[in-house]
Amino acid sequence: MTDPAARRPASAPVRILVCDDHVVVRAGLLALLDSAPGIEVVGEAGTGEEALALAARLAPDVVLMDLQLGAGIDGVETTRRLTVATGAAPARTPHVLVLTTYDTDADITRAIEAGATGYLLKAERPEELFAAIHAAAQGRTALSGPVAGRVMANLRRPRPALTGRERDILAQLATGLGNREIARALFISEATVKTHLRRIYDKLGVDTRAGAVAVAKEQRLLP
Repeated sequence: MTDPAARRPASAPVRILVCDDHVVVRAGLLALLDSAPGIEVVGEAGTGEEALALAARLAPDVVLMDLQLGAGIDGVETTRRLTVATGAAPARTPHVLVLTTYDTDADITRAIEAGATGYLLKAERPEELFAAIHAAAQGRTALSGPVAGRVMANLRRPRPALTGRERDILAQLATGLGNREIARALFISEATVKTHLRRIYDKLGVDTRAGAVAVAKEQRLLP
């Protein structure tokens, strides 16, 4: 896969495709980027599907991507498809810089795992956004301060030491099964399932099934 930065002359502006489903936000971004040195907006999209089509045709260096895009595929899935290939030409694969208001661990993890080069919050100053775009165009990671702090905290945080059986139950829990169904699937008693669930909740610091699944996904405890 060819890096877009390797194809672009050093003096050439960074070609940007903006993807955001809010028309007013998108217009504001376009006006802001129009004043940025070394940046050229080559297209705008309101949906993930539109972003994929435009990226394949326009070959931007960077796609500025919102996470929530209304109907259709979301920003994470769009990022995943963009970073695999845009159309028939793998050499046109752009870098994706997420620009969003969402800063949960789950959102950050999903975007980075999908292939995003950077993750910025919309509260950042324009200068920070411009610098992140140039960094992304060169394939360098660009993270908002709060996002970088979360990433580092997660890396430093020891993962809960779940037993093999607890992991089995957590995996079943993630599929939406109830205690009785989990007991049948694992050939154990329902009382044993409840005992393991209490231990899982304690280790993950949660008190609900949904909370356990959410933390498990954030910390990559599920297969």
